[in-house]
Amino acid sequence: MATPTETLAYACLGVCLGTVTGLIPGLHVNSVAFLLVGVAPSVDGPPVAVGAAVLAAGVVHTFLSIVPGLVLGVPDAATAPGALPGHRLVLAGRGREAIRLSAIGSGVALAAAVAVALPLSRVVAAGRAWLLAGLPVLLGLVAALLVLAEPTRRARVGGLLCLGAATALGFLTLDLPAAGPLSAEGAASMLAPLFGGLFGAPVLLDALDARGEIPPQDGTRLGLSPVEAARAALAGVGGGALVGYLPGVSAGVAAVLALGGAGGSGPAGRGSDRAYVVATSGADTATAVFAVASLAVLGAPRSGVTVALSELAAGGGGSGAASAPADPPMGLVAMVLVIVLAAGAGIALLVTVGDRYLRLVRRLPRRPLVVAVFGLLLALAVGFAGPLGGAVFCLGALVGLLPPRVGARRVHLMGVLFGPIALGW
Repeated sequence: MATPTETLAYACLGVCLGTVTGLIPGLHVNSVAFLLVGVAPSVDGPPVAVGAAVLAAGVVHTFLSIVPGLVLGVPDAATAPGALPGHRLVLAGRGREAIRLSAIGSGVALAAAVAVALPLSRVVAAGRAWLLAGLPVLLGLVAALLVLAEPTRRARVGGLLCLGAATALGFLTLDLPAAGPLSAEGAASMLAPLFGGLFGAPVLLDALDARGEIPPQDGTRLGLSPVEAARAALAGVGGGALVGYLPGVSAGVAAVLALGGAGGSGPAGRGSDRAYVVATSGADTATAVFAVASLAVLGAPRSGVTVALSELAAGGGGSGAASAPADPPMGLVAMVLVIVLAAGAGIALLVTVGDRYLRLVRRLPRRPLVVAVFGLLLALAVGFAGPLGGAVFCLGALVGLLPPRVGARRVHLMGVLFGPIALGW
């Protein structure tokens, strides 16, 4: 049994780990979680304390991962209208403002999600049979709404194309045999190579050819009023509930649905860009709370981090998502307290370390940095799932290059998970 001091020490260790991984460009939080699945059961420490480290690392990673995403792959000014909302803010010299908007979104979402997570989980538990029966329809509705949220007809057609390609990729790869030295015995899966290939590698590959210069990031004055920021953050909380209780839905999906597509297009500096940053950050943080509530109340892991907690409780001998879920190594109250601690540290680190990171990275030669990070992601894919995982990573990277070339958002690529589920796989 872990003492409070041990648990706090391990949680602080997790904060440090999440800080390091969050600042590595292109490293998806689920890749970190799957690494923790393999490492955590072998750590010599009480399961409660090790679980606190896993949870804190996952939470802090989601806070800090926005920072490398702001400066990686910044486009030329001429192509800025088609860029990501965060990139458009960076091109306008508002990167430090984007960091603060992210911190506000996470802080407001944390308070709101903690207040409603337990009662909402009990409501979901009461209607669990209905939820499972209607899951294919609900996920099909999510896919349709994502397509409809695209701003133009061309983008909607592109979204359908990306959704179809991602769904086909899921059918093709999710059941492939996986075995790698970084995965716990029986817990290896193709999810880590898929996420790294779909969402990390394409951004890095596009960044190789990016010629956009990152201007000085001086402005910190917020371009959203307190009411607008709170509204966007609470929209992210609503989206985070989707992520916490529906498999295959990501925080990016949740933010697009919550804002009705805001932030998807438009010139730098528009309020929709700022609202999108707030909502996405809020959805990330709310997801962490709802996911642990789902694990504690429903016994259903809904994020990579909660899968890691389940595997830790099972001693690392499970079979990943396909195995019967084990009870988490700590109770709901303890997990929420760890989330609050890690989130507080994440907000402080985001504002302090984030500013310094922006100043440093804009001076570094980007191509060697991008090549090194791409090599790291490929090595992790092989480490998680063996040589076949490396091949899946490369195939996912090809599919991941599709959205910006057809004018659609990357969120349609989450069809790799919810597409097969919606079609009764």
